[in-house]
Amino acid sequence: MFKEYGQYDALGLASLVAAGEVTPEELLAAAITRANEVNPSLNAIIHRFEDRAFQQIKDGLPSGPFTGVPFVLKDLLAAFAGEPMTMGSRGMHVVPDYDSELVRRYKASGVNIFAKTNTPELGLIITTEPKARGATHNPHKSGYSTGGSSGGSAAAVSAGIVPMAHGGDGGGSIRFPASWCGVFGLKPSRGRNPLGPDQGEDWQGAVAEHVLTRTVRDSAAMLDCSSGHEVGAPYNIALPSGSFLSATERDPKPLRIALSRKPLVTTQLHPEVDAALVKTAQQLRDLGHEVVEIEPDINIERFWRDFFVVVCGEVAAMVAGYKQLYGSACVGQFEPATKNMAMIGRSLSAADFVTAQKGWHDIQLAMGRLLLDHDLMLCPTVPTPAVPHGQLPNSKIEELLMLASHRLNIGKLLLNSGLVEQMASPILEKMAFTMMGNITGLPGMSVPLHRSLDGLPIGMQFTGRMNDEETLFSLAAQLEREIGFCL
Repeated sequence: MFKEYGQYDALGLASLVAAGEVTPEELLAAAITRANEVNPSLNAIIHRFEDRAFQQIKDGLPSGPFTGVPFVLKDLLAAFAGEPMTMGSRGMHVVPDYDSELVRRYKASGVNIFAKTNTPELGLIITTEPKARGATHNPHKSGYSTGGSSGGSAAAVSAGIVPMAHGGDGGGSIRFPASWCGVFGLKPSRGRNPLGPDQGEDWQGAVAEHVLTRTVRDSAAMLDCSSGHEVGAPYNIALPSGSFLSATERDPKPLRIALSRKPLVTTQLHPEVDAALVKTAQQLRDLGHEVVEIEPDINIERFWRDFFVVVCGEVAAMVAGYKQLYGSACVGQFEPATKNMAMIGRSLSAADFVTAQKGWHDIQLAMGRLLLDHDLMLCPTVPTPAVPHGQLPNSKIEELLMLASHRLNIGKLLLNSGLVEQMASPILEKMAFTMMGNITGLPGMSVPLHRSLDGLPIGMQFTGRMNDEETLFSLAAQLEREIGFCL
């Protein structure tokens, strides 16, 4: 047994394999042992195919920077031929006969995929507490949320099952659980990583996929492996000046950083999060960076609504598509909140959808103008530390109301009445800082720099200019070296 498994990041494990000091079989056995130890209490991994993973080693893993490193996929968009996708739902059970393009690129990097991780139904809410598989527990405090929708992957990395795991981000779903679980999570620029072959973009470009890691260099090296244009994609974005990994090996130039402390949804900033933000600003100044307090010119009354309208429209189309493909029995088992979002989407007009997208452009313009004079924007990743299970999902009474209304065409009425905002506010408030990155498509990262008094991680979010992940990686690596991460 390779007892030192948890002491290495993914690149470190791969270097041991390359040097012949450990075998891929030993690494996989170590990952399985760790999963057996902690997963019964965490519920991070919900599907395992370990025999297949050992066979993948026998068949010969591709030669790449991560050859032999155990790896897990979030059970949502990543199609892995021959293994089921349930997408956090009681109604879904799809077994693809192909690999998604991102999974194909992961395989080419040499990782050994052996399991899938828990996610909320269809990745729609920001906590991993699906009815299908049950809640995933935060490794730092049992009974507390990991965040979502990549909560299973964040917990698997935080608990040491794997050094790196796949995730996806449509409203903060990489950065949010990275903050609450105390790992590093970067959402790349729109179009940087592939989403095909099933789609060129998702949620009007809001969704981006990447990995959650314990070290910055692992995230950068995997983005070197996974990024790049694919056939049929709507974007073909600028390539980095060098490798993303090389960006982690140098300190950034002195940066001008905008500090924002105002949530973009009406909510209160937790005092310990605010204190962590102030401390981060001083740490950045000590490293030679300029930090200037300034708020983006964003209408917060429209902000959440425009995001919600577009997402509900997307959910309505998605549910209709699943009904056509898999039948009424499939969508009939969807959770009340999913059905309700689909109903709202069906109630809205194409004009409502386009008007909301114009609101997205206003936010893109505001952030573009702010980043003309600032290299990055700093804010908290989430307004609070992790909360106990049961606080974020809808109550039983709210679910009954949703079930009573989801067949009616009253979504626009509910939206205008304020009832939707009231019921969605626990989720929307926690997404107050992360949604902006999805609306704009800008790259952003959550860096695990602080902890609350009771030991819960507090991540700080940095948002960069479009296509400039290099500056983000360079700063994150500097913070990792000079200050250290609170993992």
